[in-house]
Amino acid sequence: MLAADLTGKRALVTGGVSGIGLATVKALAGMGAQVAANHLPDDDTATPCIEGLVAEGLSVIGAPGDVSKPGEAEEMVHAAVNAMGGLDYLVNNAATPITKVPIDMGDLDAMSEEFWNKILTTNVVGSFRCAKAAASALRDGGGAIVNLASIAGINSAGSSMAYGAGKAAIINMTKNLARGLGPDVRVNAVAPGHVESPWTAHWSDEKRAADRAASILGRNCYPDDIAEAIVFFLAGAGAVTGQTLVIDAGLTL
Repeated sequence: MLAADLTGKRALVTGGVSGIGLATVKALAGMGAQVAANHLPDDDTATPCIEGLVAEGLSVIGAPGDVSKPGEAEEMVHAAVNAMGGLDYLVNNAATPITKVPIDMGDLDAMSEEFWNKILTTNVVGSFRCAKAAASALRDGGGAIVNLASIAGINSAGSSMAYGAGKAAIINMTKNLARGLGPDVRVNAVAPGHVESPWTAHWSDEKRAADRAASILGRNCYPDDIAEAIVFFLAGAGAVTGQTLVIDAGLTL
């Protein structure tokens, strides 16, 4: 993991109590930043998770709110900014695949209007809502945003057709947010490959093994691998904006 002194920095991580989000919260707070970990209001695991981080001496607060809901997403961001007295970093990690296992691209019937709407309003519009709500505070401090894309948005199938389309939209939106918020705010994205996380816990051992075998490095990724790249874009990379970094152990090679 990269080492940096982030004392005095304030970060909001959406979807911050599990998987990549939690790894990012731990990484930023471990470097001295104050971090607001967003979570769904009805997530019973959130409070114990945050209390555990605080007990470890990390400066972490909860930021309940559903980014898929207009108004609620913005209220969550503003509450977090007010609680921390400003904002330097935003990580748009909250998303959903909806399905527990990949859906075949030929199964068009599974791609219902409801499925598409849930994917897009959470993964794409939710990220935009948070970026828009945080823009003023980020501009004040010359901050940075990192969006979570995926190799599914580039040239891999992903968990569903709708999921891949949404992640492709994230990559495009990252470029346009960089144009719109520059020069004050840098905006980049990371595109993970197969990550061993709660999202892929239901995938078959055969699928996980196949992805490991197909990767150049002979391994799948872990949340800490993605968090490390997120921290790089936030705390460093001062001349980089509008870019998407693939982190997949060489799976797409």
